[in-house]
Amino acid sequence: MNQVQQAIKYLKEVRTETRKVTFPKRKDTVATTVAVIVVVIIIGLYLGIADFILSKLVGAVLG
Repeated sequence: MNQVQQAIKYLKEVRTETRKVTFPKRKDTVATTVAVIVVVIIIGLYLGIADFILSKLVGAVLG
């Protein structure tokens, strides 16, 4: 089998597999996105507060 035939076979297989893909509904995508954003904000706030407190403690000990 030459390279052109292999490429054609590969592309046909890709098309077949792509037809099997099921994408999430818009509602699910929005809900997951909101959940991720909320978790990122919470973790960001936690790390920011922890950094602030630790920097004040280190400043008090060393300063």
